[in-house]
Amino acid sequence: MWQDRVPAGALTLLPGREGIGKSLALVWLTAQLTRGMLPGIHHGHPRPVIYAASEDSWAHTVVPRLMAAGADLHMVYRADVRTERITNDQRVSGVEPLTLPRDNTELTEEIKGTGVAMLALDPLMSVIGSAIDTHRDRELRTALDPLTQLADDTGAAVVGLSHFNKAASSDPLNLITGSRAFSAVARAVVAVARDPDADDGSCVMSQAKNNLGRLDLPHLRYVVREATVRTDEGETRVGRLVFLGESARGVDDVLGDTASGEDRTERDEAAEWLRAYLTDPAVGGEAPATEIYKAAGRDGIAQRTLQRARSRVGVRTTPPAPGRPSVWSIDPTKGDTQ
Repeated sequence: MWQDRVPAGALTLLPGREGIGKSLALVWLTAQLTRGMLPGIHHGHPRPVIYAASEDSWAHTVVPRLMAAGADLHMVYRADVRTERITNDQRVSGVEPLTLPRDNTELTEEIKGTGVAMLALDPLMSVIGSAIDTHRDRELRTALDPLTQLADDTGAAVVGLSHFNKAASSDPLNLITGSRAFSAVARAVVAVARDPDADDGSCVMSQAKNNLGRLDLPHLRYVVREATVRTDEGETRVGRLVFLGESARGVDDVLGDTASGEDRTERDEAAEWLRAYLTDPAVGGEAPATEIYKAAGRDGIAQRTLQRARSRVGVRTTPPAPGRPSVWSIDPTKGDTQ
C-alpha cells in the first residue's frame, strides 16, 4: 500500500510513545490514500479508508485532523456498529464501537463492498474484545489471526496503532505493549520516536519489521506543526504531520540512547572525530563503514556511539550490497558540517 513500507492485504503496526504524532501519521496515510497521492499500488487512484478511532472525538479531533491533512472526507468512513436488542418486548437500537473478532464478518463485507484500501485502527488494542487477555499469546491470537485473515481476504491494509511500554530497550519490537504476538503476527512494523538531539523537536520513523519487503529503508524525519481549519462551529487548531526528509538516526538509535544512558559528551566527541575523519583530504568525504569503525576503534570510540553521532555530522549512508559494504559520506544538507 505504501511503497516498501506498508503491505496491502496484511497487518502493520505503528508503535511509539505517547504524544509523538502516531495518530497524525495514520491520518496522513488516510489523506494520501483518499487523494491517490500515496506511493504504492493505489498511486493515482484515490481509495476509501475505514477509520476506527476510540480515544479521540470524531467531530472535534479526528475530522479536523483529516481536514488539516487534506483528506477527501467523502472517502473516509467512520466505523460504528449498529445493534438491536429486545428489552421488555421492545426493540431497542443502539450504536457500539467496533469490536474484533466479533464484527469481522460484517467488516469484511463492508471493505469488499466499498473498495476500502486501508482499515485504520486508532489504537488497535481498543478494538480487541474486552474478554481477550492481550498479554497472553494464545488468547490474543484469537483476535489477531482472524484480523490478518480479513486483510488477506479483502486485500486491504490493516494498520493499527500501538504503544511502547516503559522498558529500556533499543529494539522497538520488544517495547510494544501487550503480548509478543502483536509483533509476531504483524507483517510490518513502522516505529516512531522523538529524537532528543533534534533542535526542531522532530521525530523519526523507521522500518522495524518488514516480512514482505525491504528492511534497509531510509529512516524518515517529521515534525508536528499547528494547523488551523474551519469547521461548522468555527476555527479550530490541530496538529499536522509534515515530513522533512530522510534521517541519519533511526528509532533504534533514539531508543538505544535512552536505554544505555550514554553520555552526550561521548557522542559530541564521536561526532567531532567523524567530521574530521570524513573531511580529511586523504579520505575525500566518504569511506566504507567498516573502515570507519576500525579507525574509530583504534581511537577508543565504540561503534554504537559512532552510529548515534552520524546525525550531528550530517552523514549519508548507502546500504550494503553483495560484495560492497555500506558507505558513509558527508551530506551538506544535513547535520552541522561547518
